[in-house]
Amino acid sequence: MTEPMVAQRGPYEVAVTAGEDYFWCRCGRSATQPFCDGSHKGTDIRPLKFHAERDDVLYFCGCKHTATQPFCDGTHNTL
Repeated sequence: MTEPMVAQRGPYEVAVTAGEDYFWCRCGRSATQPFCDGSHKGTDIRPLKFHAERDDVLYFCGCKHTATQPFCDGTHNTL
């Protein structure tokens, strides 16, 4: 399996809209972090679909090593 690249050593704060789908970048290569732009092509890593149930501000993982995908769990502090 291809290892994800660390896009940022910290979370991305994102305001999400109820009813919208978001595709969190798992590979770390996207230029539109924290979301997928298709840069994973050629790897075995695929984005993770997240469906927002309500309007909210969420913290999406930037290091791509979280155990609570797609959200930050503080793993970036140990990298």
